Amino acid sequence: MNFPACKTFRSIARISLPPFHFEFSVEQASNRMIDFGSNKGFKAVSTFIYLLFNLINITMNKFKYYIGIDVSKLTLDVTVLQEVGNSTKSEHYKIENKEKSIAQFVKKQFGKYPKEDLLFCFEDTGIYSLPLAYYLNDNELACWQRPAIEIKRSRGITRGKSDKIDSKDIAFYAFTQNYKFRPNKLAIKEIQQLRLLFTEREKVLKSLSSFEKTSENEDFMTKEVFDSVASVNKTIVDQLRKALKAIETKMLAIISSEDTLNQQYKLITSIPGIGMQTTVYLLIATKGFSAFENWRQLACYAGVAPFPYQSGTSINGRNKVHHFADKKLKSLLNMCAIVAVRYDKELKDYYEQKVAEGKAKMLVINNVRGKLLARVFAVTNRKTPFINTQKFASSNLNNISKK
Repeated sequence: MNFPACKTFRSIARISLPPFHFEFSVEQASNRMIDFGSNKGFKAVSTFIYLLFNLINITMNKFKYYIGIDVSKLTLDVTVLQEVGNSTKSEHYKIENKEKSIAQFVKKQFGKYPKEDLLFCFEDTGIYSLPLAYYLNDNELACWQRPAIEIKRSRGITRGKSDKIDSKDIAFYAFTQNYKFRPNKLAIKEIQQLRLLFTEREKVLKSLSSFEKTSENEDFMTKEVFDSVASVNKTIVDQLRKALKAIETKMLAIISSEDTLNQQYKLITSIPGIGMQTTVYLLIATKGFSAFENWRQLACYAGVAPFPYQSGTSINGRNKVHHFADKKLKSLLNMCAIVAVRYDKELKDYYEQKVAEGKAKMLVINNVRGKLLARVFAVTNRKTPFINTQKFASSNLNNISKK
């Protein structure tokens, strides 16, 4: 198949683009499970539709100016990349990492250009990238925030490093990978507050765990020696427990103040095994269930989805989860799965059945993690609490047996 009119399939300014390597949905991009069927005729038609869809998508995402921004604490290195014929030209700028400086720069350099011609791309650097994200979102400019490791691996083999080079690499990434573009939107104010409070809660828990270990000294020291620190330690532990309770109360108050979050919180906590901490983190990680289209995408993000490990005829390993994952979410889901197989009869029966079949216990626990995520999306999508169908089934059987 020849596409003479499509510039994307040829090398531009030393950038070689891989031909026909496009995912047309977030789910397929994250899971790499595209299957066009075994029938050759159907496969050919499906492939044609697949390529046509992506050609349309590329056209829709075509920008004229690609702005790569390397974010640091105090400054922003900005490279503006523009395609000119079969080559590209770039310009570099350095500005302060303040919303006022960002606004002045954008108005001066791009004020005369239509918004749809501009694509701003930068790495996710936590709080340091917030002023930039706030400004771009408030002014409805195309904002593309990408993981640092994805941009780093797209560079290929490189030597040396500087902020100027990094900003240029980010601009080239936006230029070559713009067919993947999906607009990034900041989470609502309540989600941002929950994220900050959850971080503080983790700090308090870590400190509380550390100070509570002091009591172990009592069994190995004389009372006179231990009393020198006992009262001080008790005061600190009490204060930390009060702080923990205050943080949790504040988190619940924020959730209650927003109708959608409050409804989602009640729905998720209706699922056996999922408690307050996991529910809050799910709301944060999914931005109120707006960042993922289905539970399979979230399972991939959480490190629950298994992937194949195969190459040629000699390497054919077992399917296993990948280490690229939200480790906090994964650990929370692990605890939820352990609780669920104890107290939820349906999942308990499933766990015991699979273990009896010879499946590894951790493999079955991982499957339960996925089932819990499926339940989470089910209750949030249909907006009704979790229903224990097995409970109703068993009651119906009892009624039948009585008759």
